[in-house]
Amino acid sequence: MSSTISRRRLRAIIGGSTGNLVEWYDWYAYSAFTIYFSASFFPGDNRTLQLLNTAAIFAVGFLMRPLGGYVFGFIGDRFGRKKSMTLSVLLMSLGSLIIACSPTYNQIGVIAPIVLLIARLLQGLSVGGEYGVSATYLSEMATPDRRGFYSSFQYVTLIGGQLIALGIQLLLQKLLLSEEDLFMWGWRIPFFIGAVLAVVALYLRQHLDETRAFKQQELLQEKKGSLQLLIQHPKEILTVIGLTLGGTLAFYTYSTYMQKFLVNTVGLVNADATLITFLALLIFAGLQPIFGLLSDKIGRKPLLLAFGALGTLFTVPLLNALQYVEDKWQAFWLILLALIIVSGYTSINAIVKAELFPAKIRALGVGLPYALTVAVFGGSAEYIALWFKNIGHENYFYWYITICIACSLFVYLGMQDTMRRSQLNNEPNG
Repeated sequence: MSSTISRRRLRAIIGGSTGNLVEWYDWYAYSAFTIYFSASFFPGDNRTLQLLNTAAIFAVGFLMRPLGGYVFGFIGDRFGRKKSMTLSVLLMSLGSLIIACSPTYNQIGVIAPIVLLIARLLQGLSVGGEYGVSATYLSEMATPDRRGFYSSFQYVTLIGGQLIALGIQLLLQKLLLSEEDLFMWGWRIPFFIGAVLAVVALYLRQHLDETRAFKQQELLQEKKGSLQLLIQHPKEILTVIGLTLGGTLAFYTYSTYMQKFLVNTVGLVNADATLITFLALLIFAGLQPIFGLLSDKIGRKPLLLAFGALGTLFTVPLLNALQYVEDKWQAFWLILLALIIVSGYTSINAIVKAELFPAKIRALGVGLPYALTVAVFGGSAEYIALWFKNIGHENYFYWYITICIACSLFVYLGMQDTMRRSQLNNEPNG
């Protein structure tokens, strides 16, 4: 019996996480290859302005995430976690296919960036729903003493998606294509790969088991997954927003934006920026289960407090030091140090949010307020950073991050440790 349960949970981690990996690969391929395709959609001589325009579309894609959090959270709470996750990965692959086939500005003029925008809106809708439902699924499948460990795989695969995107970029840069080919047509390759990978994710998710917590709610025939039900949890909603605020901004700064920062501010060549970003994120991904296990031993709150305090104290010094490095490996160690600090948030944020809500509203409760916060702060991080640089005050962005992390720190100080008062404790696991 125990071996059957063990295999069932292992299948849940692999199936749920692999679909999550494909979703986030598709999402991050846009960011990783922006340096190559920005001129195809926004011609001109100002590289910072080109990146600013593509970053704006990246940010607009985030604006769809709250809608995705609502739509797929509603489906997950009303019709099942499995069905919601399957639909979201299909929508993401459609967005990738559109980008892969999109004509350039020179071919169709202003319609080209409009097509790019539509594709990102579809991807934003998809990824907005993915987070809440996959966090819910992994937390409900976990044993009570390993919830931090299980849920940490959401960020392992989230980072893994970015690593695959960067790995493909390194392969194309170093071995397969010239720099000119990448600018001309090679940037399309990762988006075709993303569309194909979605078929694998679809197969895995169709063969997942539904969680027992959801099945129990089905038997009770209670009202599930509505906004009316969600607003009955105002404290939990505000807690999700507060604990996400600083963490999401720090995460997107050191993962998504950092590659552009290394090229556009530090002055590294594209290939070196890609390499050190890849290596730092690879180690970062490996840290997530370790921090997740640690939270199962000592609680969630100590890790959140460590991130909040260290992030508030060291963000400005780290980014100032990074701005003036003379060697790519100096940059690597500074980025890795920053990511270790951020791990106090990323490794456990999914389980903390899942532990706040009962099963009948969990997918929507985790997904919607998170998506709203990420849309405002995470999605705009790259745009705000480039805007400050464009007006000649890049260091203002460092202080902006610090203030947001400090706001989250006050939330961490005031909240109870969710591991000890988890809503999941009253439900069947697996």
